[in-house]
Amino acid sequence: MTSSSVTAPLSSLTGVIERITFHSSESGYTVARLNTGNVKQLITIVGSFANIQAGQTLQLQGVWAEHPSYGSQFQVVKYKETKPATLTGIEKYLGSGLIKGVGPVTAHRIVKHFGLETLEIIEHQIDRLIEVPGIAKKRIAMIQRTWEEQKSIKEVMIFLSGHGVSTTYAVKIYKQYGDSAIATVTTNPYQLAIDIFGIGFLTADKIARNVGVAPDSQFRYKAGIIHVLDKASEDGHCYLPENKIIPMSRELLTVKGVPDSSGSNKRGQNEDETSTEIEEKTEHEADERAIVNILSEMVQLEELIRERDENEIIYYKPTFYYSEQHLAKLILQKIENSLDVDSDRVKSWINRYTASRKIQLSPQQYLAVLKAASEKLMILTGGPGTGKTFSVHTIFKLWKAMGRKIACAAPTGRAAKRLSEMTGLEAKTIHRLLEFDPGSMGFKRDLDNPLECSAIVIDESSMMDLFISHSLFKAIPKDCQVLLVGDIDQLPSVGAGNVLSDMIASEKITVVRLTQVFRQAAESAIIRTAHQINRGHYPQIEPISMKANSDCLWHSGGTEPEHGVQTVKELIEYYIPHAGFNPATDVQVLCPMTRGVVGTRNLNKVLQQLINPKSEGKDELVRGDSILRVGDRVMQLKNDYNKEVFNGDLGMVMKFDHIDKKVNINFDERDVVYDYADLNEITLAWATSIHKSQGSEYPVVILPLYTQHYVMLSRNLFYTGLTRAKKLALIIGSEKAVAIAVKQVKQQQRYTRLKERLEKAI
Repeated sequence: MTSSSVTAPLSSLTGVIERITFHSSESGYTVARLNTGNVKQLITIVGSFANIQAGQTLQLQGVWAEHPSYGSQFQVVKYKETKPATLTGIEKYLGSGLIKGVGPVTAHRIVKHFGLETLEIIEHQIDRLIEVPGIAKKRIAMIQRTWEEQKSIKEVMIFLSGHGVSTTYAVKIYKQYGDSAIATVTTNPYQLAIDIFGIGFLTADKIARNVGVAPDSQFRYKAGIIHVLDKASEDGHCYLPENKIIPMSRELLTVKGVPDSSGSNKRGQNEDETSTEIEEKTEHEADERAIVNILSEMVQLEELIRERDENEIIYYKPTFYYSEQHLAKLILQKIENSLDVDSDRVKSWINRYTASRKIQLSPQQYLAVLKAASEKLMILTGGPGTGKTFSVHTIFKLWKAMGRKIACAAPTGRAAKRLSEMTGLEAKTIHRLLEFDPGSMGFKRDLDNPLECSAIVIDESSMMDLFISHSLFKAIPKDCQVLLVGDIDQLPSVGAGNVLSDMIASEKITVVRLTQVFRQAAESAIIRTAHQINRGHYPQIEPISMKANSDCLWHSGGTEPEHGVQTVKELIEYYIPHAGFNPATDVQVLCPMTRGVVGTRNLNKVLQQLINPKSEGKDELVRGDSILRVGDRVMQLKNDYNKEVFNGDLGMVMKFDHIDKKVNINFDERDVVYDYADLNEITLAWATSIHKSQGSEYPVVILPLYTQHYVMLSRNLFYTGLTRAKKLALIIGSEKAVAIAVKQVKQQQRYTRLKERLEKAI
């Protein structure tokens, strides 16, 4: 363990951790109260701990300091855990949650029965636990398994904490590699960035340097280049041009921030602290020529694919290159020939169908239905209120009349549910439609085992990224008709690629765009406002008042973000209930960004305290500076095929099992069990980013827009957030921010070549 530079002589303390006041799972920074034998005078200790629990007996070395607000503190420099020597210490240690199968009640029974010999009994004669009332053989097996695991994991924890890895990630590393964790980390620390969700290149690089990997090693340079491409893919890019990847890699691989050899300006314990007195120097200036050489070597080893795009050289990771290339091939094969259909007969069916139901299709809708009869691949796009839903419904009726076996799917569970309600047929998420196989970590449905359908509709198709699109088209039978439905003016997919836009821009695929807003839909202020934004006009929105009856309202939240937080609270507490909605189930706050006062991170804490506060009898889990409670709305942050929950899925916390260290979360009426170590895969979701809301609808949306969000403000972001509201949209913020959002057509360029591959049939 390391700490800030200490010049005073070290003092020693031994005691039992009475309680944890604060613990950051990321940095390990901890404030705790230590009992050295005088329970009336607990000592405050501060320091960085890999794994700390109430009941642990610790031998500490450090210095005494006087905090201006909190008084005397012992600043820990080094520590060592010893077995607790008192009955109280043993009971607290066992009941702290470290050992699955042992809670406070069970710990009390065990210690009452075995006394000071408790830990020796567990270590060497664990079968004797059967003597304790209420402990069965099954429970003993669990205790034995986790006791052994704790011994192994403690070694890993100590090793990793010495290299700056937090407790949370140490647990995940152990779960991934088991007893070979230390060997894996020592041999190839960069493997962590590939295998462990949440660990990136920077953390792996810190470990690599500590275990002796040289800053200019080829191993490190390769890992850095891959990291640059991975980060680019998070921004939607499928490749990077040479004039981007070289400087980005050079910046990443240059090592800075090393203090001078005197040690007088080492950083403090808290990783967020900075000091103007620290003079950074460059330990290693990354060599551009070395990066170019390694890029060439990686191409020769087929670790990267190099291609020339017009006048520039570009670099792909192989999975991106082959997926994009093969997707283009599958699309081109799909559109080679249209089906031989009697158009007069189709027109006759449309006329009979509309007449019998006394409905009338717009010319654009009529064209969409007519084309859907014969096209093997068609895109239907349009904004809210333009009749996409009714057009799809009519196409379904036509396909059924033609004897088609129809499949329905969408990227998210909520979008699939809406599609099912629209068509009357079962609709699945694309992942479930393709039948993920945990054994092979791939989909069962593919070229060799295609879907059993002759027509398929995919709703919210603007959300489809490169990889899910490729997997889908591989599984679609050769003669199956495909209808892709989506709003092209929404934000592009969260994942890499810009598939729907590229397909439309290629002009190779039949596209019907609905633009006519129907009179009934135009009565909705949400729809009128959305189209005003899309046309680049400053929206005319009615101010919020208790008498307002519009479904789209404006509240000037001032220019300061702090005022915006107060406005959100007032809307939740007063206006939402007055309007007849339930804040706990009907309202979603959507933010342009995660950071900042009116970002999702801060608003989630505010909203949790407001909507789901701590109360007697309500169970919760405290993890560092974050709290998770029963009843909290949460969001999944990564695709987890084994659990069948995917990036952006919303769930609710149902219960905690503090003995087995598990939590049940309900996603769409299906309970999913998480280990505590996997909880970094979810986050509170009372407030979410607009990007994460794609494909979802909510009864009420609160949309804060402030100039603090300037870097993210854009027309399609504003439009996407607004159109998530089904019954009521409440826009708050500054008029300047709204004007910026409407003005900026910030359709970020994504480095993709699907359009070119379709155009040139590469």
